[in-house]
Amino acid sequence: MQKSIYIIDGARTPFLKARNRPGPFSAGDLAVAAGKTLLARQPFAPDAFDEVILGCASPSADEVNVGRVVALRLGCGDKVPGWTVMRNCASGMQALDSAMVNIQTGRANLVLAGGVDALSRAPLLLSDAMVLWLSGFYAAKSIGQKAVALAKLKPRYFAPVIGIMKGLTDSYVGLLMGQTAENLAQRFGITRAQMDAYSVRSHQRVTHAQDEGRLEEVVPVYDAKGKLYAQDDGVRRDSSMENLAKLKPFFDRKYGNVTPGNSSQITDGAAWLILASEEAVARHGLKPIGRILDSQWAGLDPAQMGLGPVHAATPILKRHGLSLDDLDAWEINEAFAAQVLACIAAWNDADYCREQLGLDAPLGALAEDKLNVDGGAIALGHPVGSSGARIVLHLLQVLRRGAKAGAPPRRGIASICIGGGQGGAMLVESI
Repeated sequence: MQKSIYIIDGARTPFLKARNRPGPFSAGDLAVAAGKTLLARQPFAPDAFDEVILGCASPSADEVNVGRVVALRLGCGDKVPGWTVMRNCASGMQALDSAMVNIQTGRANLVLAGGVDALSRAPLLLSDAMVLWLSGFYAAKSIGQKAVALAKLKPRYFAPVIGIMKGLTDSYVGLLMGQTAENLAQRFGITRAQMDAYSVRSHQRVTHAQDEGRLEEVVPVYDAKGKLYAQDDGVRRDSSMENLAKLKPFFDRKYGNVTPGNSSQITDGAAWLILASEEAVARHGLKPIGRILDSQWAGLDPAQMGLGPVHAATPILKRHGLSLDDLDAWEINEAFAAQVLACIAAWNDADYCREQLGLDAPLGALAEDKLNVDGGAIALGHPVGSSGARIVLHLLQVLRRGAKAGAPPRRGIASICIGGGQGGAMLVESI
């Protein structure tokens, strides 16, 4: 990169599991709650930002450009533009990438960027049949015409369409995201036991991280009734192979192995990072916690979308002459246990590396003690628009935790799979 892209600070809300009803916060509420705490500890006013960029995969009808809504609510003022980006699961990472590009080109020096989603508030929709019936009913002029229309109304029209199920379905290949995870499990011979064991480990690692105070980026939030939400609430401290074995496959009920227990949770949450140029660092006397060194987007077969991290991270490794083990830490978003395990398997598969990545040899095995050391989305949840920002922020926390005085900066890659057949990755280093 021609210019250094500094990460100054970051914060996120607790990730709150959707419990079959709308959660206590809208997407805007969550982004404001995390943003207020983050901005309160900065030496500059909110109107010092050049722009606010917020990733969101499922904005509500009354917060369509939620980035602008939140910028105004945070006190950034009328003159600071705010905008929203959407790249499915990587929307939060896309916000960081967009901020980085604008700093590189000189269009911005100080940017608030992150991601949010309140998936518990995903809408219930009317079916096409019901919409057509309503259209005909409201077009009817006379009482007789309305009576005829009422006679055509059928009980099945009232069945709601679950919005989040449509959102989690790839319209191009006609597969739910969990079905693409089943494809990867079959391709690499990943068993149900391996998936469940990985999931148990994720819950155990998050539990340990919470107990040890390692999730420093989480800021508590209060709802309108004054109830405190202090930490991620989807983690199961009693998670075990025995408990997970009781769950039935959800996406392929006859032959599958992907269950709700070895998949990420539907969750609400927000995450922010402050990005700055060298000029902004000097102007405001800032103390960066890290730098973004590189980023990459990749495309692949939508039916194999879970391998996106492999396709996005590998070019970064090649550009910087790095092996998997040269990095100090990795974050791969845990959309599904099968998906993360498939990424590990693909890098270690000679045929896949040669045919799909253009490599002469496999990259080898990714060390378990460097990957998602504090757990991931299987235990924390996956607020789709927020996760890409969360993994970058937490990766920096992990890198800084292991830093030693006088030692070289520690480096890591955060990578994420993206519905529709894409992958995103960022190489960062601690300061």
